[in-house]
Amino acid sequence: MRTSRPLLGITMGDPAGVGPEVVLKALQHADLFERCRPLVIGDRRILERAAGCLKLDAPVFVDVVSPERGQFQPGLVTIIDLANADPADCPIGRVTLAAGRAAVEYVIRACDDALAGSIDAMVTAPINKESINLAGFAYPGHTELLAERTGTDNVSILLVSPKLRVVHVSMHVALEEAVRRVTRARVLEVIELAQRGCRLLGIPRPRIAVAGLNPHASEGGLFGDQEELEIRPAIRDARAKGWDVSDPQPGDTVFMRAVKGEFDIVVAMYHDQGHIPMKLLAFDTGVNVCIGIPIIRTSVDHGTAFDIAGTRTASENSLLAAIDVAITIVHAKSLTHSCDVSP
Repeated sequence: MRTSRPLLGITMGDPAGVGPEVVLKALQHADLFERCRPLVIGDRRILERAAGCLKLDAPVFVDVVSPERGQFQPGLVTIIDLANADPADCPIGRVTLAAGRAAVEYVIRACDDALAGSIDAMVTAPINKESINLAGFAYPGHTELLAERTGTDNVSILLVSPKLRVVHVSMHVALEEAVRRVTRARVLEVIELAQRGCRLLGIPRPRIAVAGLNPHASEGGLFGDQEELEIRPAIRDARAKGWDVSDPQPGDTVFMRAVKGEFDIVVAMYHDQGHIPMKLLAFDTGVNVCIGIPIIRTSVDHGTAFDIAGTRTASENSLLAAIDVAITIVHAKSLTHSCDVSP
């Protein structure tokens, strides 16, 4: 474990999206190299195209075959070049099979390197769900791909911003399926992931808010019974473990209360319940953390943005924030001398 300056595998994302641009923009920040050793996993030709779009001086690439052989200093782009994305097959701003396949291959390589201990964490630029499915990878996103690759069942998305943290009971599923997934066992699992995630972020005894599923957290059963039948029993189970967990809270106020400092994290019942307040509050600075898998993975909290790809307008702020969160988690784990932090 290289904790003084962690070695981070940064996946390039979809070759046709903004990922290559924001990666290069992030590497223009010289102070980044004081905090970590960034290793790009992608295709050199695509990065060269992105550098042209950004009107950067020609980057100095350092091609390596293994992470440990990199030269990590300002002005250099150390890259594991998979040479799998011919620019002619991956036009900017377009959904293509070639770009989807390449993007998945970057994620798989970074995941395998993290599992092997060759890198301390992986940080991912965005992939495009339509492109990866066109390429034959039937995943809703990174989380499900990484869960399968690492053989993990109990995973969730933890969204992190300076003022709000959110973890989800369900993620990329239809709303009717999201309602079915609100079970006592699953809600307890996610409360545990919230507890673990906060500890990784340096909060030793987190105050966990649990959002209700129904309007007004069902208003005592007037608007549904999931709170009484599934959510409250899970909260009782969590409290029996000694965790600081709220009663089910109305979804229309709980996030505001968390932002004001009453709670450290909110357990959201479904994807949009948690993502809407996060993206409203921190669209350019939010970070996505995959909680539950045996490796550290953080990500930007935005998509491939095909509509602005190649225009030089995509911001690197979310990627920089994802890198900083990855560094924080690496250091937190090093303090426990373990690859896992118990809840």
